Amino acid sequence: GDVYKRQHNALLVSATLMVYAFLYLPLMVVVLFSFNDSKLNAEWVGFTLKWYEQLFDNPAMLKAAMNSLIIATVSALLAGILGTLAGIAIHRFRQKWLSALVLGPVAMPDILIGVSLLLMFMLMNISLGMVSIILAHVSFSIGFVALAVQSRMAGMDDSLIEAARDLGATPLQSFRLITLPLLMPGIIAGMMMAFTLSIDDFVVTFFTAGVGSSTLPLEIYSMVKIAVTPEVNAVSTLLMLLTLILITALSRFSPQTLRS
Repeated sequence: GDVYKRQHNALLVSATLMVYAFLYLPLMVVVLFSFNDSKLNAEWVGFTLKWYEQLFDNPAMLKAAMNSLIIATVSALLAGILGTLAGIAIHRFRQKWLSALVLGPVAMPDILIGVSLLLMFMLMNISLGMVSIILAHVSFSIGFVALAVQSRMAGMDDSLIEAARDLGATPLQSFRLITLPLLMPGIIAGMMMAFTLSIDDFVVTFFTAGVGSSTLPLEIYSMVKIAVTPEVNAVSTLLMLLTLILITALSRFSPQTLRS
């Protein structure tokens, strides 16, 4: 029995290490070669920071990064407001159709969302650009915020709201003084998730971006089509670092959001 257990545990550990190596070794190679003093990603020549210097001297890349930050910030704020209202509605009304309506985009393929939004913008005569990208990102981010808020609502004691109402608080006062502070960790976690998804998104942005509204993922894609240069490795490393920082912050605010 003990021998079988040890063999089983060793096999499980080996399989786990192989899976994580498959997932993370390519990322480690990208980070390593972003410091490689060679234009070719074939062999290690020496350590350098010149690719990061070139990256910050690239006007097109800086503009794309600024566009991504603006889009991610605005879409996270809008998704935070709408997703909070949606999460509260899902929890209180408990209608399956409402949950499917709000959470549907979470499960839909990105390419389907991108194509459908492109057709909608064309039918509504909305010019493709920053506004269309923000609207697109809000549409698929609302569900993630709603999930975070709904999980907070499920663990909240409704008697606190009832006690506030018994003490003479209006519905607006009870929401502002009781419900909103209790929901705030979930709201912040959902907004961080929306920010991360927005700044990393490529497929939906590809369909809804117009001329002169390139984002960081789109700019990286245009560079990769020519060749995978160390500059691409540098910007990919910075993007990975930003994503890891946001996910770490998200796990501190609302760990259950990452598990849901």
